[in-house]
Amino acid sequence: MTRRPATKTAAKSAARSAPGSAAGPAAADATTTTDAAAIRAAARLSVAPMMDWTDRHCRFFHRQLTGRALLYTEMVTAPAIVRGGARHLLDFDPREQPVAVQLGGSDPRELAQAARIAAQAGYGEVNLNVGCPSDRVQSGTFGAVLMKSPDRVAEIAAAMIAACPVEVTVKCRIGVDDQDPRAVLPAFLEAVAAAGVRRFTIHARKAWLQGLSPKQNRDVPPLDYRLVHEMKHAFPGLHISINGGIETLAEARAQLDTGLDGVMIGRAAYHRPADLLLTADAQVFGAPASAASRAQVVAAMLPYIEAQLAAGGRLHQVTRHMLGLFHGQPGARQWRRILSEQGVAPDAGPEVVEKALAAVSPP
Repeated sequence: MTRRPATKTAAKSAARSAPGSAAGPAAADATTTTDAAAIRAAARLSVAPMMDWTDRHCRFFHRQLTGRALLYTEMVTAPAIVRGGARHLLDFDPREQPVAVQLGGSDPRELAQAARIAAQAGYGEVNLNVGCPSDRVQSGTFGAVLMKSPDRVAEIAAAMIAACPVEVTVKCRIGVDDQDPRAVLPAFLEAVAAAGVRRFTIHARKAWLQGLSPKQNRDVPPLDYRLVHEMKHAFPGLHISINGGIETLAEARAQLDTGLDGVMIGRAAYHRPADLLLTADAQVFGAPASAASRAQVVAAMLPYIEAQLAAGGRLHQVTRHMLGLFHGQPGARQWRRILSEQGVAPDAGPEVVEKALAAVSPP
């Protein structure tokens, strides 16, 4: 396939704002380390693992907005890595760091192998999914259904920790189905912590394994933030992050002010990335902002886009994650329309992104 030559603006931006370089939005010292202390510090604010969304292109884009927040992969199943020959699912750009991988599965031996492979691939954290309620995940007896088997989760965690040189963490719900979260959650944390897990991210909702779709499970079960706060007081030695329904940085800071160690944000960070991530370094980490403007983020993405196209990728694979960048700004609709309609063409290149940017009024 013949690609259009790089535009002048793209060439200039490549020289000026190579992603991850000292001149680009994401500072090199904030994106190249897998040190355990740095990963823990980054977990003060994280972007949740989201299926079909937080792929490597999405994470690279998010990294241009924040040099500090911890990014997660989509969930990758242990069987796919160990038996399915799908190690390419672990591919990532070192400039995404700090980045963690989330694994799904229920077999301790297989998850231990997958954790070892993920650590060898360069991830600074391996997270076990004990929160996904989808039917497909339940059929494999992993995800949220494991909330019913804390001893099994402890066995899995112990095997992963023994096999893996980086920190193993767990993302869970407060309970499932008719369980009483106030009884189940502390018992779950105690059992899994006894196996060696010191960091938990708790989605402050139950998961209903029957009767609600995965989408409904993200909205319908009521949030119980207070219970998660109580868990931090009950287990002060654990690093506990909260997830679920957090829409703004002000809400994130309010959660941190309760004594929690971290906040994980999901859909809001995907749909409104600039609102949640562009000032996160300053507001949450007390560090200089990684990018001065949305336009600077776009400029930083152009050389990355060029590299992906040169490797045989399609523009839409990257720009689909950028649609919400100008959410709430004048011209946001034109930005989305141009990227959505013209970005899917087989020969679409960076000139489409530049055209969309030209349609947006300066923020």
